[in-house]
Amino acid sequence: YNHLAKTEGSAQYAAYQKVPSARLAVQVSGVAMLVGAVAVILGIWVDLAGLGLAILVLVMAFAMHRYWEETDPQTKAIEQAAFLKNISMAGAGLILAAYGFIDSYTLTDGVFQP
Repeated sequence: YNHLAKTEGSAQYAAYQKVPSARLAVQVSGVAMLVGAVAVILGIWVDLAGLGLAILVLVMAFAMHRYWEETDPQTKAIEQAAFLKNISMAGAGLILAAYGFIDSYTLTDGVFQP
């Protein structure tokens, strides 16, 4: 939500992290997260939504939270915590992707059904 409602602050941080077209990247990632969340909540292609969210947060982890490049110990710790948070959310996305394969209580079948 903050990626869309408070774009400027996130865009400044993304620009600081050398993300190209920072404002646009923040807005696109906000829309992608919103679409993925709505799809999961409504049970629409949960496997695809979970996989998409997992990929998104992995890309964001490596683009935004490169703690291994930091020299200040406090900044490094903050960035490492944010990086690991994104990695754990990627794991949750993969669980959702697997859940979309096996669950019969979704609005649509999964995209990747055998």
